[in-house]
Amino acid sequence: MSTLLDKLWDTHEVHRRADGTSLLWVDRHLVHEGSHHAFAKLASRDLKVAEPSLTYGVVDHYAPTQGKPVTPAVKRMIDTLEANSAANHILCFGQGDPRQGIVHVVGPEQGLTLPGLLINCGDSHTSTHGAFGALAFGIGATEVAHVLATQTIWQKKPKSMRITISGKFGPGVGAKDLALAWISRLGSDGARGHAIEYDGDAVRGLSMEGRMTLCNLSIEGGGRFGMIAPDETTLAYVRGRPFAPSGANWDRAVEHWDTLNSDPDAVFDKEVRLDAAEIAPIVTWGTSPDDALPITANVPDPASLPASQAEHTRDALEYMGLTPGKQLESIDIDQVFIGSCTNGRLEDLRVAAAVLAGRKAKVPGLVSPGSHHIKARAEAEGLEKIFIDAGMAKCLPAPTAQLSI
Repeated sequence: MSTLLDKLWDTHEVHRRADGTSLLWVDRHLVHEGSHHAFAKLASRDLKVAEPSLTYGVVDHYAPTQGKPVTPAVKRMIDTLEANSAANHILCFGQGDPRQGIVHVVGPEQGLTLPGLLINCGDSHTSTHGAFGALAFGIGATEVAHVLATQTIWQKKPKSMRITISGKFGPGVGAKDLALAWISRLGSDGARGHAIEYDGDAVRGLSMEGRMTLCNLSIEGGGRFGMIAPDETTLAYVRGRPFAPSGANWDRAVEHWDTLNSDPDAVFDKEVRLDAAEIAPIVTWGTSPDDALPITANVPDPASLPASQAEHTRDALEYMGLTPGKQLESIDIDQVFIGSCTNGRLEDLRVAAAVLAGRKAKVPGLVSPGSHHIKARAEAEGLEKIFIDAGMAKCLPAPTAQLSI
């Protein structure tokens, strides 16, 4: 009667205190430029990184995106990560490395992200890696230092929540719409205190890129973790990646990964069910992820809402410069950004290019592939030319419009 959360938690629990807090073993620790505080803590106590071979550095949050000279402050952040990595014998995907990119893109792309692992990173969207059946979550600077020094982390086990999405998508509906659908229904704190497992044939029908988007956005709904049990789609993505197991090690790994699913009789603390056919393309109109409606809807009117929602809606409308009742489809777009750890993968660029092919952009736009590897593939497929011909500006791989440390 075990959930996927139970199985992952139990295999990583080293010790449990009387208050129920668990000491968990960390299989992968991903660090970026924001980790300098943690390395400084270790240095002040004359400590070394406990497991350098399980720690990976990625120039990520401060990476320049337009080929321009970096400011001294940004250069210092990048140089510090690369120096800390070298001093502690940590492999770092630094500036000039063809594998560099957004940390939550690089991990899966390189095969560092594998089913069954516990993965930490000093970034809230570490839940992205849960798409592979991993226990992945973001941590703060003090916790980063603890993991560096001990390869473990203290954590209280959350409640379990299963979101089952069944049926077939309508036209134009993707993984981000699925995420916004449940967040708009439950609220931005609807999954607070829970680890989310996504299930159902609609979820199983997603590519790994789509699954990563879905798990990435678990945080926007208050969830601590987001995860999907591994299956053949997972194995097909992981097989042959640079850091993935191979040969006999692959066979042994797959045998274990096949056990990483919730038992048929597993009981969850919370169950949510959605019909994919009822989910339309969704946009957010306000200042919170749960300010989300189908693109065919109208801007909400605070007067028609309960008092608990009306004040937030009035504030959001004022901030966004919107009027109640306005059709969402009629709202002008000021600028477009295509990228980030949520939607900067090759599949996302292909979808955007399909819309832009043969057209001209009417508003300024930025395209930022999630990694140098994705950038190279987009160029090889002719996607870059489509974006340039449409009048979009091209950026180098980095979070660009996102800085979440």
